[in-house]
Amino acid sequence: MTSKRVYVWTWLPDREDPVVAGALDPVGERVHFVYGRSYLERPDAVPLYLPELPLRPGDQPPPDGMDLAGCLADGTPDAWGRRVILRRLHAGDTRDVDTAALPTVTYLLESGTDRIGANDFQASAETYVPREIDATLEELLTAADRLQAGEPFSEAIDRVLDAGSSVGGARPKATVTVNGGGPALIAKFSTPTDTYPVVKGEAVAMELARRAGLNVAVTERVAVLDRDVLLVDRFDRIPGTHRRRAIVSALTLLGLAEMHARYATYPDLAQTIRTRFTDPQATLVELYGRLVFNVLIGNRDDHARNHAAFWDGGGLTLTPAYDLDPQPRDTGEATQAMAVTRAGDRRSRLATCIDTAGEFLLSQAQARAIVDRLVQTIVDEFEDAADTVGLTDLDRRLLWRRAFLHPYAFEGYGPAPA
Repeated sequence: MTSKRVYVWTWLPDREDPVVAGALDPVGERVHFVYGRSYLERPDAVPLYLPELPLRPGDQPPPDGMDLAGCLADGTPDAWGRRVILRRLHAGDTRDVDTAALPTVTYLLESGTDRIGANDFQASAETYVPREIDATLEELLTAADRLQAGEPFSEAIDRVLDAGSSVGGARPKATVTVNGGGPALIAKFSTPTDTYPVVKGEAVAMELARRAGLNVAVTERVAVLDRDVLLVDRFDRIPGTHRRRAIVSALTLLGLAEMHARYATYPDLAQTIRTRFTDPQATLVELYGRLVFNVLIGNRDDHARNHAAFWDGGGLTLTPAYDLDPQPRDTGEATQAMAVTRAGDRRSRLATCIDTAGEFLLSQAQARAIVDRLVQTIVDEFEDAADTVGLTDLDRRLLWRRAFLHPYAFEGYGPAPA
C-alpha cells in the first residue's frame, strides 16, 4: 500500500469554501486520521462525525474492523466510480480486474471532488484543487457505454469519465450541473443490457413515494440519445451557494464496515434515531414508511448505504429518500437487504413490517394505517405516475405485480388489492 499522505478538506456549516480538517496516513492495511492543529484552533470547528472522530489532537485509527473511519469512507467511490478509476490507471480492458487492486488512498485522490457530502480529499494541505470536468449528458452516457463494453478510450473520453467518478454505486451515474452552473444533480443512466425499465422504474417509484407523503429527493426522467436518464437533485448541496452538507450513511451510523453490512437492521437504525436524531418521533414514522414502501415496490436493495443522515457537527436528521429501485421478479419469496425485525427476519412482507412496528414506537393499528395508506396511494396513483414518467404498456406489465404490489408482500397480511 502506498504511504502517500492524503489531506481531508471539509465544508463547515454556513461556509462557502473548504478548509483543511486533517490528514490521512496509511498504517499497514488501515488508514489513520489526525486533525490539523489549525483546524482544532478554529472557533467554528466541528467534529467530522461523532463518536468516530472527536475533536482532539493525535492519531485516530479507524474503529475496529474498519480500514477507514466510516464518515470518510462514505466519501469514497463505490463500485461504478472505482471501475472508472481502475480503467483510467490500468491499460487495456479492466472488466475482469478486481477493484481491490488499488489502495483506498488512491481512490480518494483519483475520484472527482464533487463527491457526496461535505468532505473531500487532496494531495496538498495548502491549495484546494477541484477535480471536475464539464461534460454533456450525451458524452457521459457514451463514455459509460464504452467502459461497460471494455472498448478502448481516447484521452478525451478518459477526461469525460472523470466527471462521473465521484458518486459511485453499482450502476453508471455521474455528477452534473445544468444550465451552466445551475442546480447540482446526479444523472443515473440506463444501459443497453437492461432487461426491464430500470430508470423509468425508479422514476415512477420516486414519484409515487412523493405522492404518498414520503420525503424523497426531487427527480426528473429525461431522454438522452433515445435512452432514459434519471436526474436526481443533490440534496447535499445548498442551491445558489457553494456550500455542502455533511452526510453519513446508515452504515456509519451503525458503526459497521462495508464487509459487515449484512448485520445492519432496521431496528438498530430505529434505535439510533430514538437516541441521536432531532425530532425522533417524526423521523421514526418516516423511516417506517420508507421500509413499507420498499416492500410494496419490490425494492430489495435497501442496504445501509441507501439510507443516510445529515450531520451538522452536533445533530442528525434524515436525508430525503433516494435509490428506490423496483426489481421485478416472477418468483414468490423475497428478502430485504436489511433485516426488518430484531430477530433477523428479512422477508419482504407487510406482515413482517407489522411485526417490527414497536421498534418504531408505533402500535400495530398505527402501523396498519401507514401500510394501508401507502397501498392505496400506489393503487390510485400508479397509472397517472406512470404516464408522468413515460412508462409504456410493456413497461407497466413488467413492473405491475412483479415489483409494485407483488402478491408475496401481502402473505400473512391480507388479500392483495384487485
